[in-house]
Amino acid sequence: MMYSDYVGIFDSGVGGVSVLREIVKVLPRENILYFGDAKNAPYGDRPQEEIAQISLANADYLFNKGVKALVIACNTATSSAADIIRKKYPDKIVIGIEPAIKPAVEEHPGENILVMATTGTLKLGKFQQRMNELRDQANLISIPCPGLMDLIEQEDLQNPEIMDLLEKYIGEYRGQTRAVVMGCTHYPFVEPQIRSILGDIDVYNGASGEARELAHQLEERGLLSASENPDIIFESSDGRTETTDFYRRMLNI
Repeated sequence: MMYSDYVGIFDSGVGGVSVLREIVKVLPRENILYFGDAKNAPYGDRPQEEIAQISLANADYLFNKGVKALVIACNTATSSAADIIRKKYPDKIVIGIEPAIKPAVEEHPGENILVMATTGTLKLGKFQQRMNELRDQANLISIPCPGLMDLIEQEDLQNPEIMDLLEKYIGEYRGQTRAVVMGCTHYPFVEPQIRSILGDIDVYNGASGEARELAHQLEERGLLSASENPDIIFESSDGRTETTDFYRRMLNI
């Protein structure tokens, strides 16, 4: 089967479902083919060159299925591979995700802003460049969160280990910040726990901006779908039905 009226989305796992949720809000008539690369997760622990190769293979897979646009629903994969994918597919729509640091700074100038991400993402050149461009406008505090993504992938968001990790990483900033940037697409799934620790905060992630950019590019090329009953298909590189069932459940929480 070819998926010529579908938008293809990939991530290393369930994190990209947080992006999918925003896309469904902005583009409720689009058909979606979601590919979670569970077999190669997590990306953040791999060398950048390897992440680029894996991401390009995912793009090849989805474009070979005929998708009309590609959404990279992973900050690490975007930084490592978006330019490579666009170079190989210059006539295709390729949308990457960017950490929402700029809107956080614009709305909280001069304040403490936590930037939570995987250790690997925080080390990436493009991520560091964006941080450096905005560092004089606010106090941007990098918070590496090793292990958090892995716990979210274990399918139990009420696991007390998640709260333990979050307390370890951000507990000291209780009452000291009103803004948090989520630099990993997995983290929106534990936003309630983050808020329970930090209190009255504004939370920023790049998913809404990525969804709006996708809508803009589809409209510009006359590729918006008019499906009355849009289809969302989940696939996983590990081939497990349990994994795709997990993705489906997370879309609806």
